[in-house]
Amino acid sequence: MIRSDDSEWNLYRPVFLMVAGQSDLRKYLIFNSVSWTLDEPAIPRLARGDPRIQRVASGSPAPPPLQQQQQHHSAPIWPSTDPYAAPSQTAPQPVSYEPPSAGTSVNAVPPSGNGASRYKPRPVFCIVCASNQNRSMEGHHVLHKAGYRVISYGTGSAVRLPGPSIDKPNIYSFGTPYNTIYEELRSKDAHLYTANGLLQMLDRNRRIKLAPERWQESRTIADIVITCEERCFDAVCDDLLGRGGDFNKPVHIINIEIKDNHEEALIAGKAMLDLAGAIESSQDIDEDIDRILQVQQERHPHSILHAVAFY
Repeated sequence: MIRSDDSEWNLYRPVFLMVAGQSDLRKYLIFNSVSWTLDEPAIPRLARGDPRIQRVASGSPAPPPLQQQQQHHSAPIWPSTDPYAAPSQTAPQPVSYEPPSAGTSVNAVPPSGNGASRYKPRPVFCIVCASNQNRSMEGHHVLHKAGYRVISYGTGSAVRLPGPSIDKPNIYSFGTPYNTIYEELRSKDAHLYTANGLLQMLDRNRRIKLAPERWQESRTIADIVITCEERCFDAVCDDLLGRGGDFNKPVHIINIEIKDNHEEALIAGKAMLDLAGAIESSQDIDEDIDRILQVQQERHPHSILHAVAFY
């Protein structure tokens, strides 16, 4: 609306506006220095003015163009709870990076509870002599006492023990209980068999297992076979070769040459204990066996033979 304080202008304003053109109206406004304000429109045609001028006259600030474009063209942001929501268009927040400390490995793996990289079953040791009485049972006793998994056998045709003379040995079949042999020899001559150590040996044996066992009749699979003389070593190798290796299970056969008496058996028992410890601590016995036997030969006086066979 165009308003003036002049009463005459207010009286003739409708007639003048309808007759005069825009240029004459502009000149009249300038020469008469009339103060103009924008208010309620008296004529609808003149009410359609520039909206920016209306905002300036009313004192309300105009919104910035960028904000108007964002209001008209920005896509709605889906709520995060909607399972079919489109990805959010908000700018990603910067993430602060902290480099690892000096003692932290980049590829570090949390330690497992058991501390072992892989499972390794404990080997089964088999100690073999001729009669499964003195040398093999001494090794069986030492390894069993130390906590190793161990069995023992004999390769002879029968169990032979010293008698009252060289040509009169005491002969028993395999499977005869140690206690039975012990009681029989004590009843024959307790003084003699105590003096030569047979009763002490049999008493130790009966505390370990029931009776002497023969290698050729056994079907237990061992990982390491330790023989106590060369003829026992040959008997074990020949027997395994004759079995045919149906299971394709490798076994290391190690011979430690030991004289068949109580003193040598005690010394050899300590050597077997060292050998068993080195073998069980190895992660790959097939790779380490040569080095283990070399160290064993340097530390102990017994000659050593080694072969690999299959069950």
